[in-house]
Amino acid sequence: MLRKRSKIRDYREESRLFKARAVTAFIVIIASMCVLLANLYHIQVNQYQDYKTRSNDNRIKVVPIAPNRGLIYDRNGVLLAENRPVFNLEIIPEQVKDMSATIEGLRGILTITDERVERFERDRRRTRRFNAIPLLTQLTEEQVATFSVHQHKFPGVNVNATLKRHYPYGEILTHVIGYVSRINDRDMERLIREEKEANYQATRDIGKLGIERYYEDMLHGTAGYQEVEVNSRGRVIRTLKYVPPTPGKDIVLNLDIRLQNYLFNLLDGRRGSAVILDPDDNGVLGMVSSPSYDPNAFVHGISGKAYRALLNDKNRPLVNRATLGIYPPASTIKPFLAVAALQEEVITTRTTRNDPGYWRIPNSNTRPFRDWLRWGHGKVDVVKSIEESVDTFYYQIAYDMGIDRISKWMKMFGFGDFTGIDIHEESRANMPTREWKMARHKTPWYQGDTIPVGIGQGYWTATPMQIAKATSVLVHRGEVIAPHLLRATIDNGERFERQELAEIETFPPITDVPNKYWDIAFEGMYLVNHGNRGTARRAFANMDYKTAGKSGTAQVFGLAEEEEYDADEIAEHLRDHALYTGFAPLDDPEIIVTVVLENAGGGSSNGGPVVREIFDKVLMSPAEEAVK
Repeated sequence: MLRKRSKIRDYREESRLFKARAVTAFIVIIASMCVLLANLYHIQVNQYQDYKTRSNDNRIKVVPIAPNRGLIYDRNGVLLAENRPVFNLEIIPEQVKDMSATIEGLRGILTITDERVERFERDRRRTRRFNAIPLLTQLTEEQVATFSVHQHKFPGVNVNATLKRHYPYGEILTHVIGYVSRINDRDMERLIREEKEANYQATRDIGKLGIERYYEDMLHGTAGYQEVEVNSRGRVIRTLKYVPPTPGKDIVLNLDIRLQNYLFNLLDGRRGSAVILDPDDNGVLGMVSSPSYDPNAFVHGISGKAYRALLNDKNRPLVNRATLGIYPPASTIKPFLAVAALQEEVITTRTTRNDPGYWRIPNSNTRPFRDWLRWGHGKVDVVKSIEESVDTFYYQIAYDMGIDRISKWMKMFGFGDFTGIDIHEESRANMPTREWKMARHKTPWYQGDTIPVGIGQGYWTATPMQIAKATSVLVHRGEVIAPHLLRATIDNGERFERQELAEIETFPPITDVPNKYWDIAFEGMYLVNHGNRGTARRAFANMDYKTAGKSGTAQVFGLAEEEEYDADEIAEHLRDHALYTGFAPLDDPEIIVTVVLENAGGGSSNGGPVVREIFDKVLMSPAEEAVK
């Protein structure tokens, strides 16, 4: 009986325990279901938009579309840089059953090098199978025709066209327009730094030099895009939205291609440069650096061998001599220094000095500074000092003014600083100061350092563009205007006549200089070309109009006091540089010309005749050939 009661108690206890566990389990299940339902609600309702966006991001892709690059014209509407269709032979791997057989078949009808095949295989390994991969680029019309005849034999192989930059005038304009080329890592770093990389996602080329680089933002335009639906493998199924790109603006340069071509042929491969400015606004009518090179090779990817040949060329065709060439300005600076000396009252309009052919620092036993005319010029005033380029007159001016005042004045003329020309490839050259010498050479400025600066030698260097700009300051009687290549812009699709003129950059003018001082510089430069003893009178004889100019002969290396300069007995690369700067006509200038010929000898005898030919070409040509 007791055993039976014990069993009943045990049963009841187990039953109670079971019920408690069942209730607890039921409560846990109900709680879990509530949590699950709450999470489902949160995901399906609260986070609906977020997951929808993620889903769309996996399903919808934004494909950028590159804009067409703006065109470049000369002042008369001649096209200088255009976009030409280039035909490429492309293969879609997934449509080709036997790639090796296909390539061998193509090599049977087209010339395909092993290097091209290797490049194709590299691209193939890192490209999706349904995307087209170029095997050959820049197909000729004959190659396109040959493939078209046999195209039915090569499924998955097509000829497609893309736009590529082309420069119809080649080497004539390289140092002005520059070129575009494939975007490299350095370009991308700069685009990221400037927060412009989004606009270049579909663009392959970017401006590298010249106008193409300086006005890259204007020429490039704004990228468009299309939203496309893709499958799990990334294949495009359909286009959902299309936003067209905005083409870059067309730009018009001040250049006249006929004059540019004339200048290039006039230099005829000689090392040197020529700059022509329009005195109205300092627009660059012509800017040539010689020798040059064809920029089109860089657009399509120049070979390593060809690029090394350019780098190692002793004539340095890659250097834009007009803005990067650094030379002693020599005697071309004498008119500028004369104006400064007159204004500083170092000399007067009536100052005269005797020139025995040499000059020595007063109260010193240093070696004399020689004049270019060994027996001297006799009695000299400021006008004659310019006409006959009397060195001793300017040695004395330099001694009296000192380097501080010389540097101050010549910087106002634009020396020792960027000219404002709208290309990045430009040097400041050097207008020496005491501080510069201490920083550069760790030695103080000595009085003897100042004397050669008075004739544009010593530590003073300049670019041809700086000399041209300084000449324009003289022509404008103190007004300082930046030389500039850009004339106007044209919105895409607008006619050439619908131009928006560009703004012109100016610098602080040289003020308070009386006109009579500018007139003295004008008179001296007129006599250089037309005076009885002018240094360039032979080059400018028998002209139907009046001109003004100043020659310069830049010494490349120094001679001992007892040595004589003989160009026939020294190496060609050690001969003097010939410089000449001038303007015409005298009374109402229409052009300013500066020429530098490397190792050509005397400026008046070698630079002068070149400038004379340019003057005649611009001012004496028939009306239908007129530059302006």
